[in-house]
This record gives sequence, structure tokens and C-alpha cells, in this order.
Amino acid sequence: MADMSPIKTPAIEVDPLIRNKNFEEVSKGYTPEMAQKEANRCLNCKNMPCVSGCPVNVKIPEFIKLIAQGDFIGAYQKISETSSLPAVCGRVCPQECQCEGKCVRGIKGESVGIGRLERFAADYFMEHGEIKTPEINKNGKKVAVIGAGPSGLTCAGDLAKQGYEVTIFEAFHTAGGVLIYGIPEFRLPKDIVKREIEGLERLGVKIMTDMVIGKVLTVDEIMEMGYDAVFIGSGAGLPMFMGIEGEGSVGVYSANEFLTRINLMKAYLDHYDTPIKHSKSVAVVGGGNVAMDAARCAKRLGADHVYIIYRRGEEEMPARKEEVHHAKEEEIEFKLLCNPKRIIADEKGAVTGVECIKMELGEPDASGRRRPVEIKDSEFIIDVDSVIMALGTTPNPLIRTTTKGIEANKRGCLVVDEGMQTTKKGVYAGGDAVTGAATVILAMGAGKQAAKSIDEFLNK
Repeated sequence: MADMSPIKTPAIEVDPLIRNKNFEEVSKGYTPEMAQKEANRCLNCKNMPCVSGCPVNVKIPEFIKLIAQGDFIGAYQKISETSSLPAVCGRVCPQECQCEGKCVRGIKGESVGIGRLERFAADYFMEHGEIKTPEINKNGKKVAVIGAGPSGLTCAGDLAKQGYEVTIFEAFHTAGGVLIYGIPEFRLPKDIVKREIEGLERLGVKIMTDMVIGKVLTVDEIMEMGYDAVFIGSGAGLPMFMGIEGEGSVGVYSANEFLTRINLMKAYLDHYDTPIKHSKSVAVVGGGNVAMDAARCAKRLGADHVYIIYRRGEEEMPARKEEVHHAKEEEIEFKLLCNPKRIIADEKGAVTGVECIKMELGEPDASGRRRPVEIKDSEFIIDVDSVIMALGTTPNPLIRTTTKGIEANKRGCLVVDEGMQTTKKGVYAGGDAVTGAATVILAMGAGKQAAKSIDEFLNK
């Protein structure tokens, strides 16, 4: 009989005022006993609404049932039938608006902790499971994947399992994409990502780093090298700015640059020489997960005050509620319903403050959210020595401008059909390169769909 407790089994977390001074993982997850307790809250619904909320269709009730039975290795194997990155998804997926958002238990209480259970199964396997190199019959066909982020890794993994010879071309010196350069260590330890990637390499996936496609090679040149199809999963790495006065001052970062220096280039470690400003007071502009990550990183680098400046209210913030909650616990200060008008700098061009104006919510805009409107004569100044712009990103134009016959929309995103094929035959795309900045799991779903379409295309 199911455990009818209306509350999720709490995960173990490090004290906020300790963790905001280091980059160790915030959540310590579940013990085996806690995992079984939470698994027993699952009702094993026959119609499985949770699965319909998962972009990669993990067999959720099946793996949860295995955890309840104490078969933790079997639970991991069940997840791995459809997901290439279980340990990653269990940590960073927005479960509350996907699988857990569909959970029946959420109607009269809290949903089953699906993400926490997925993480537990993956972590348990990494510690106790036997790693085996699978035997795969090669089919003699080659596929190139551009980008070693979530969509590229997923596409590569699915194709490799089907016998394709897959090579990933990655622009950075390390594979992982946003999982490595964008998401901080305290949310997603890089060793976890490394192990997930090693699992793909055991499937036979080859990864070539420092390959900036569009400069080192073009998509057309890759196709001439004997590849039967190409998947573009190059992400959306071009940061957006406001275009306000002072944005070029010393001490203004894009969140992309700030997080890349910290995560990929390890600026948070004293024995690394990566240059980064250790500020006393920081303003982060934006209300998404990236803004929360940047603010929490700035706090860990020693800032006394870190402000989130967002032009709408907390209910309208696109960041996960869990991330907002963790940020507040770590003493991040929220300046809501206000917007920067200019960045103030001294005679040397260094940031000394940001002038903001108060906002109020008017009529809904095209996104359905109430449009923020300035309140006249409500300007005020926040004293800061750094400003981080976390306003979103768009795809870099390099690939689309160096590939013949490939089309993009007005936002610079590649145009694809239902099967993820671009306007160039044999070339597929998915993830942020198609949608603009979105979630890890949606990128993985696109990679999975593209792998299926590529397989169908090459076996007509």
C-alpha cells in the first residue's frame, strides 16, 4: 500500500550560511532508506501522467517501483533505457513543471519527488554499479554531432546505441556544453558530468574538442568527409544586453562570461589564474535560473551584498522556485519591480553603481505576463562595483552564416521541421540552437527526436 504522506521526503541540504561560502554541492540527496520511503508515495498510476510530462519519456513509475523494492541498480538501468544523463537530469530538470507537475499526488499535497529519486538511482549506480562496455554491432554509417551539450550528447548516445559511428565536434576544450560552463558546481558537480560523458564514450562516441565549426571546419566540409548526416546542437551562447548607458564599463559582465570563467575555467579555485573580479557589491539583472546561478556564485566569491534586479514580481520570475528559495536562504537580496536605467562609472571607467527605476505591472504582453511599466520620478541608485547581465542568450550566427542552404528565423534560431531536419537535407538541429535558451531536458528531448529522425532518414 502506498505511503499517503502529503509531503515529500526532504532531501539533505547543507546549511545556507555555510554553503554560500563554498562551491560544494548544496543538496546531498537521499539515503537508501529515504529513497525507499519516498518511492512508496508513488501510486503507480495506470495511465502514468508523469511520463507524459517528461521530454525523454523516462519510465517513471517503473523505476520508482524498483527503488521501492530496493533494486537501486535496476532502477538506474530502467532510467537509462531512455535517458543518457540520469544524474544530470535528477539535479537540474525543472521537474515541478514537467513530470512532477503531472503527478496525481500533487493534487492534494506535494508530488512524488521524481527528480530526487532519479538522482538517487544515478548516484547509487555510480558508487555501487558495475560498469560494463556494451557490445554494439556497427552498421557502417557515420553521423557528425556539432556541440557536446545536452542535445548533442543525447543524440550521440542514442545513435551510438543503434550502431552508428558518431563523432562529436566541440568548440571548447572540454565536453559538456552548458552543463560544464553554465551550471555551477554547487548545483551540478563537474565530476558527475564527466562520468556521464565517459558512459557515452564507452558506447563508442568520439569527442573532438577545440573544433569551432564555422572556422576550423564548416558543416559542408564535414559532410564531404564521409558523414551520412549531421546534427547541430551548438546551443545559444550569444549573450543579450540592454543597450543602456555605462554597459561597457569595467566590471560589467554577461552572465555567460561570468559563469564560464567560474565553472569551466575554475576561477573559484585559488590555484587557478583565471581572472575574475572579487566584488564587494554585485547587481545581477534578470530573473531566470542563470541570474540565480550568477548571484549565488558572486556571493560565494566573497561579495557582501548581491542584488537580483528584476522588472517584474516574484510570481512572474522564470527561475525555478527551488532556485529562488535557495538564493534567499543564501542572503541574496531581491530588488523586484525595478529596472536598470544606466550603469554609473568613475573617471577610470569602473562601475560604482546602477541607477534603477521602479516599475508596476500593467496589461499582459505577448508572453501572457503583465507588462512592466515605469513609475515616473521613482529613480534610485544602488551602490555596486560589478553588474552581471543575465538577460538571456541567442544562437551564435557562425554556423548558420557558413553553411549553404540552411535557414534561420528572425531570432537567429535554425528552422527545422517536425523531425528536427533543417532546410538542408541530411542536416538536423535541436536544443537551444533551434529554440533559443531553454532547459537541459528540452534540449535532450530534441536530441532524442533528432536521433530517431536521422535513423529513419538513413534507413529509407
